[in-house]
Amino acid sequence: MPESKTSRVRQALRALSTELIVSGAMLIADAGLTLVWQEPISAVYAKFKQRELAGQLNDLENLTDLQLRALQRLRTENRRVAFLARLLRRQSEPGDAIGRIRIKRIGINFVVVEGTKPEDLRKGPGHYADTPFPGIRGTVAIAGHRTTYLAPFRKLDKMRRGDLITLEMPYGRFTYRTELRRIVEPGAYAYVTARKRYDRLALTACHPLYSAAQRIVVFARLVDVQARGRARVPASL
Repeated sequence: MPESKTSRVRQALRALSTELIVSGAMLIADAGLTLVWQEPISAVYAKFKQRELAGQLNDLENLTDLQLRALQRLRTENRRVAFLARLLRRQSEPGDAIGRIRIKRIGINFVVVEGTKPEDLRKGPGHYADTPFPGIRGTVAIAGHRTTYLAPFRKLDKMRRGDLITLEMPYGRFTYRTELRRIVEPGAYAYVTARKRYDRLALTACHPLYSAAQRIVVFARLVDVQARGRARVPASL
């Protein structure tokens, strides 16, 4: 083989080996980050979506003239909160921003979307569509990823009895106090969403990490409601 051709082959082999080494290092780094934190590529996508959703939250208080007149006839904040909760639930489509969840214990602050299909949960924690919105009697249920798409519920197993969870909706700020943490089978949906004599919140995620064999559930009891925005009764009423 001529020397120039041999040299070109060697260069190509060196380039290929370098590319393989770099690719391998990137795969190892990706796996390492996923193990200790979360999957980084999907995190970038979810972060972009969260920014986009945050902008949508500002538009949720827009009401038609007919809706405004109906709201003005309600003289208590509890009735206004319930009215606006039902209205937002009817109007929300899968993937729409509906509110924000904050949990100081595990350091999360995420926009919540409507729906729990894979495409919904890629954006952030998702509200189970057949459970009520905060402000309506029953068990509000929200699901979230633990290792991908910003892993909002990665540390759900760190929640302790008494920890506070806040859901900020356009019409109210709802504070829940953690009571129970349970590991259940994937088919235990009826148990998770069961209605109690009090209003509560259920947060769910796959368990253990990197597996969908079971579900971890945190149950919290509603302890405080503060009307926000249009739900607040004007002083003149």
